[in-house]
Amino acid sequence: MDKKKCDLGMIGLGVMGRNLLLNMADHGYAVIGYNKDRNKVAALLTESGGRSLLGATSLSEFIPALRHPRAVMMLVPAGAPVDAVISDLLPYLESGDILIDGGNSFFRDTERRMKALEEKGIHFLGMGVSGGEWGARHGPSMMPGGPAEAYARVRPIFESIAAKVKDEPCIAYLGSSSAGHYVKMVHNGIEYGLMQLIAETYDLLRGGINATNDELADIFGQWNEGELRSYLIEITARIFRQKDDKTDRRLVDMIADSAGQKGTGSWMSEEAMALQIPIPTIDVAVAIRNLSAFKKERELVAQLLGGSASPYQGSRETLVAQLRGALYAAMILTYGQGMALLSRASQVYNYNLKLEDVARIWRGGCIIRAELLEKIRAAYQRESGSSNLLTSPELGSEVKQRIGDLRAVVSIASQIGVPAPALMVSLAYLDAYRSRRLPTNLIQAQRDYFGSHTYERVDQEGSFHTLWNQS
Repeated sequence: MDKKKCDLGMIGLGVMGRNLLLNMADHGYAVIGYNKDRNKVAALLTESGGRSLLGATSLSEFIPALRHPRAVMMLVPAGAPVDAVISDLLPYLESGDILIDGGNSFFRDTERRMKALEEKGIHFLGMGVSGGEWGARHGPSMMPGGPAEAYARVRPIFESIAAKVKDEPCIAYLGSSSAGHYVKMVHNGIEYGLMQLIAETYDLLRGGINATNDELADIFGQWNEGELRSYLIEITARIFRQKDDKTDRRLVDMIADSAGQKGTGSWMSEEAMALQIPIPTIDVAVAIRNLSAFKKERELVAQLLGGSASPYQGSRETLVAQLRGALYAAMILTYGQGMALLSRASQVYNYNLKLEDVARIWRGGCIIRAELLEKIRAAYQRESGSSNLLTSPELGSEVKQRIGDLRAVVSIASQIGVPAPALMVSLAYLDAYRSRRLPTNLIQAQRDYFGSHTYERVDQEGSFHTLWNQS
């Protein structure tokens, strides 16, 4: 082992790659960054400040600087760019080397790449990284999956740079194959759901009681001191106070209402459909982002049908309190939907996920970090085999205590005409999940009537078909 050589090399010196390298160098590791863009390499070296950090603009310079077995991490856009980098690297890599994809790759692509590289003796890790620019520099949450022996080689590096909560690093080996990127996909889907719930809460405060930006900042700031304490609530409070440098207004009011997305939410919805796990809050969050893009059509329909909300006539204080309870209950349901999908995927794909570990590493560094994750972790410590958080006595009780708030908020949103689809579908999901009997018996009868699909009975085992009177 050549101590003079670098412990890890990074391909891609954008915001995430550059800051992760600086983080590693801060923790005493010798690292090297590669990018074809000389300006990005120069910027990295300028920022290195005497740390053990090198830069390269060619692979022939980059690869020899690494110690054996060589560990190379990629932080490039998902899809074709990852395959292109792998293709460029292959002539330089040897059996036993480790290649890490730290981007938001689709888990099926990770499986394909892992299999192809395994045939060449090269270890491939798919590792989700969450935390944005600040997290990469000061401590992200990381979700690695792939060959256990490969992770063991790089584990000290990543544990040292990860966010820490109660002295525990927010990283854990999650399992074989594509487990890491699958967990990151679910993380991002939960993020979609939480952001939509918060946006709807904001809309009800703004449209229902005409809350000013200062009042909104105060409300979300107060909420962040209690059970709703989380990164997303924290930054929401800050956003409402941010002034626009081009006008005398608040910046949030100058931002167009068409939300972007990179596809990970859609991937989760498609995967949940395939595994037959209901995640309606996340599904509707994806749908509303899609709907937000139809700006011209929305304006036309508003002109034709009317789009203004009716004023809320009740108590401001009561609505704020109900929104707090409703949002907390819906957040529990959203995390629960994601965890339920992970539970099923772990069985189907043989990941052997420990959901307690997933909750633990999401407590810090990542975008969906929240006080609530301590309770979720504790729930899985007590009941590791649970497939839905609603079966947890503590979390189930917390949701039960707030059903009235959620139902009241949904009713108010419907009455005053403020769209709240994620809150509404969260309530519907909860009501359906706690129903001893759903009306799907009628659906089964309909299917048998028109398609002879058979049905099951409540009083006998087996499948049955009826020759329905179709006259």
